[in-house]
Amino acid sequence: MLKTIRGTVIMLGECVKMSLSNIMGSRVRSFLTVLGILIGVAAVIALITTVNGFSGSLSSSFSSMGAGTLTVSVTGSDLKSGLTTQDLMELTELDAIDGVTPSVALNARVSRGGSYETGISVSGKNTYYFSQNDGILTRGRTINITDENNTTFVCIINPDIVEEFFYGVDPIGESLYIDGIPFLVVGIMSEDADTSISGMMSGSPDILIPYTTAMKMNNTNVVTSFTAYLAEGWNSEMGTDVLESTLDATFSYEEDCYEIMDMSSIEDTMESMLNMVSALLAGIASIALVVGGIGIMNMMLTTVTERTVEIGLKKALGAIPWQIQAQFLIESFLLSIIGGGAGIVLGLLLSLILSKVMGTGFVISTFAILLGAGFSAAVGIIFGWAPARKASKLNPIDALRSV
Repeated sequence: MLKTIRGTVIMLGECVKMSLSNIMGSRVRSFLTVLGILIGVAAVIALITTVNGFSGSLSSSFSSMGAGTLTVSVTGSDLKSGLTTQDLMELTELDAIDGVTPSVALNARVSRGGSYETGISVSGKNTYYFSQNDGILTRGRTINITDENNTTFVCIINPDIVEEFFYGVDPIGESLYIDGIPFLVVGIMSEDADTSISGMMSGSPDILIPYTTAMKMNNTNVVTSFTAYLAEGWNSEMGTDVLESTLDATFSYEEDCYEIMDMSSIEDTMESMLNMVSALLAGIASIALVVGGIGIMNMMLTTVTERTVEIGLKKALGAIPWQIQAQFLIESFLLSIIGGGAGIVLGLLLSLILSKVMGTGFVISTFAILLGAGFSAAVGIIFGWAPARKASKLNPIDALRSV
């Protein structure tokens, strides 16, 4: 028994040596054969690792900026299209709510002197918004309660607007025309000013103005979007229940008048979408692995034809079919493993470069590596099986006739 096992191990070792010798003997053909496997594995590794890194960065962003907030989108009813300023004040009086920040958005034509731009994003905010977003300004002041109550025409602009309309000029105290109305510039935003959910989803606004002024410019007296900040000791589920109860009464208990989103639901949705995208991209990239497998099969079938005499001699000297089959399977397996190993290294390198370019985290995915290695090994065995079986069934007499 031990002799049999030892003989088998020695035989397999010889098969590995012969396979490596054959691969190195035709390097160009071997390289072209494994290229499909290399590209497929590299694509799978790079895509999955990059998406995982992006997902991790996105989750961190959600966790850091969304704790204790509920985002409400109001569709309204036939009798009430949105929330008035008085409705918002009543919400802030709830025990579960520490404060609310309405968001009134508009696209405007902005001009100064002879320069103008259309489609500029303008967002109306209140005083509480600035108290919850520290570091939003680099210079100047925020919007205050007087600006809200008096519907004043003041604005806070981002660095792009400064560069576009105030190049070489201190913008603080200067006027900027928004839809033909002169606004006094009172502050300058930092580069990453808007940390709200709406800001992250639609991009940071170019200009901030009092929300009451934005409502006036939109010819409306209601708000359809706001963020509620939960009071200390209240979690999202408890706060949602209280908010739903109040909003149901506000809209006379009509259905589908509003939607409340918290960070967990948004994060779950985003994660589900990213997983779907990751699976889809990995599936597309796997096509290259199938193409690489066909290349391996083609090479091995050619090798069987070229080595017909060798196979005949081995059979004449006593080699049994499974030994012949094992030799060709090992060679096919080694080709795919070489391609898979190179693909894993290349894929990790590509994902590292992509993470640097995109500014996301780089996390080595064990699942992606195991998937790539498993795929490449499976491709080598599956697509090497037919050539190996063909070699094992060759008749030694017929093989030796070609000498």
